[in-house]
Amino acid sequence: MPDILALGEPLMEFAEVQGDRIGEGLYLKGYGGDVSNMAVAAARQGASVGIFTALGEDQFATDFLELWDREGVDRSTVIVRAGERTGVYFIGYGNEGHVFSYFRKGSAASLVAPAELPLAALAKARVIYVSAISQAISKSCADACLGAIRHARDHGSLVCYDTNLRLKLWPLERARSVIHAAVALADIVRPSLDDARMLTGLDAPEEICRFYLGLGPRIVALTLGKDGTMIATSEGCRLVPPSISVDAVDATGAGDTFSGAFLAEWLRSRDPYQAAAYGNVAAALSTLGTGAVAPIPRRVEVEKHLAQAARAR
Repeated sequence: MPDILALGEPLMEFAEVQGDRIGEGLYLKGYGGDVSNMAVAAARQGASVGIFTALGEDQFATDFLELWDREGVDRSTVIVRAGERTGVYFIGYGNEGHVFSYFRKGSAASLVAPAELPLAALAKARVIYVSAISQAISKSCADACLGAIRHARDHGSLVCYDTNLRLKLWPLERARSVIHAAVALADIVRPSLDDARMLTGLDAPEEICRFYLGLGPRIVALTLGKDGTMIATSEGCRLVPPSISVDAVDATGAGDTFSGAFLAEWLRSRDPYQAAAYGNVAAALSTLGTGAVAPIPRRVEVEKHLAQAARAR
């Protein structure tokens, strides 16, 4: 069984290649869905990773199964639902930048129920990874995620929870209630600054970190975009600044890349500050190409840039 087991919805990605004018581009097929992105990112850093989800009976399901096989992501607990479909999203470009259009309602993954949880895999994983999006796509998924968290904790597995907020999927008050209930059961919580400000009503990173620590997690890894990551533990809050600077092309999936790289490195070192520095570099490198998965770097590339940054200091 894999060390990391991720629960959530994969989405087939179609990213617009811009033409001379907005709306004239072609679309390139890729892969998306935050937990799938995270799983691929962790696998590319050398971690042992698996995924639990449901796919439709379509070509997109075949594409994802082949992706996970290529990337070394264990998909032995994946359900393929006869007669159902896999979710899809499109990345386009408007006058103000990226425009995301989702076609996921009623997807195979949104039908996951608590009775379908892979209990043995959850009990054997060192860490399970759950995203708020996985809870937002349906009530049955919200219940399944909480059931998975409780089962994992009961069997000694750790829980990493990403507060990934999508207000198109649920209202803020329900999101806040469900997310904070899950955070209270997590060992590691992974908010971004923008999401955390909406969820907590707080502004300063230190205040946000203290709020989340107060709910129960041992580690808070609050991503601050170009400013790096703030790590908070019982010992206090510490900023881990970025060690490299890049000219970003596309930030789609950068947060998921950070999560996968952070978790993979933390499992190796048990040092959250080292893991944050590693995740910062991986996330930065992932913005140098288009789409969510294709630009995710592998460990050798991340370590090369970390070494270069260390020599430059």
